Order: sequence, then structure tokens, then C-alpha cells
Amino acid sequence: MAERLQKILANAGLASRREIEKWIDAGRIKVNGKIAILGTRVSFKDKILVDDKPFYLNNTQVINQTIAYHKPVGQICSRNDPEGRDTVFSHLPKLKNQRWISVGRLDINTSGLLLFTTDGELANKLMHPSSEIEREYAVRVLGAVDVDMKKKLTHGVKLADGIAKFKSIKEAGGEGANHWYNVVLTEGKNREVRRMWEAIGVKVSRLIRVRYGEIKLNRTLQSGNWEQLTLDVITGVNIKKAERKQFNNKKRR
Repeated sequence: MAERLQKILANAGLASRREIEKWIDAGRIKVNGKIAILGTRVSFKDKILVDDKPFYLNNTQVINQTIAYHKPVGQICSRNDPEGRDTVFSHLPKLKNQRWISVGRLDINTSGLLLFTTDGELANKLMHPSSEIEREYAVRVLGAVDVDMKKKLTHGVKLADGIAKFKSIKEAGGEGANHWYNVVLTEGKNREVRRMWEAIGVKVSRLIRVRYGEIKLNRTLQSGNWEQLTLDVITGVNIKKAERKQFNNKKRR
């Protein structure tokens, strides 16, 4: 039975479905000697080349894995870096016939919970804005934050790429000029949390992601280490109810 090319490659853990669609648009994938297009369907009989390298469909029969990684400050989320900086991928377990896909990114100065999976379809669902999955961060800021400033952050501040707002903001203590807050939002734009605070004139001195959906950063998981996640934990991520039911039914087949 033929399946859409991007779905097959995503399920094999090659990349997220959206990323593979970009590869198809860029002409990087061929099927039976012809450049693939969006909508191309393939089966086990077809010959697939990705960047002119053979890809075998039986790779899709491997068991997908998902892990939680405690990212330290100083690591970047790229697979390779021309400047030779430390990357998160060099600290993950080695795979055979699969590759890790990062569920979102954290900038070099942000630490905390980062999810990785070999399941491209899962990665796409966890990252897609329509899933409305909560991301919670512990933020340390320099200086006082008054009631009006908090209202701006929860009602919406204007950024270069649109309006952004926190779903919630709670005080979490602090000493001297430093104050901690726990903030929650449901999207993952580039440096969004930092830019929101900067928009109201407040500087972030430390930023830690402590939760993604229902998955929390394990306090016993040391910085730079990872742990395997079970299927019930993964499918418990706070995807919208209708989508979660459909996803769970699919996993049981």
C-alpha cells in the first residue's frame, strides 16, 4: 500500500514532516529516478534517493524512541556548527538507521528540558501551533516587575513577528534585584520569552524550560544527561483533546 512520501520518511525518523516537505520542494528527494513532488506516494517497491543517497523503506520498521534531555547553557541545537561549538546532538545516544529530531529548540543561553524523538510524525504534532501545547519556563529577571507590566505580558506585547503573550505568569521568589517567575505560553517562536521581557524593558538573566506539555524536567536528571520516555508519558502531552484521542487510537493499532 502506497503512502505519502513525507509521511514515510517522517515515520522513519529522518526529519519532521514539515522539514521533509521543504526537502521535497527543494528537489532533494528522488523517487525512481525522478524528482519527487508533494503528494508523491511510495511503496516498498520504489527506489528513494535523499541527497542522492539511497533510503530503504524497511528502515521504517524500527521502533521509534523519545527522550528528554537536560540542555545546559552553552550548547546549540544544530547538528553541526561551522564555529565548532558544542551541540546537543553530540550528547545523545547513538542510533542505527534512525536519527534524532529535536522537538523545538532552545537558544545557546537557555537551559532545561528539550525533547528528542525518532518519530517524525510525533515531532510535527508536538511542534505544530495547532496543538497548542504549553511550554513552561522559569525566568530570572533583573529589576522589579509591577502589575501593569505583568498585564502587558499576559494581554500581549508587540514583537517584530507579531503579538505574543503569556498564558500565565507567577512569581517564584528571588533575592535582591533578581526576581524569579514561572511563565507559560503555547508557541515556540525564536527567543520569544526573552524578547517579550525585553519589550517591556526588563532584562532576562537566566532562562530554564521546566515543562513541555505534561512532561516536566526531572529534578534528578543532571545537566547534559538524557532519559528515555515511555509511550504513556509521550501520548499524555497536552495535545488538544480531539487530536489526542485520534493519536492514542493510532498508537494502539
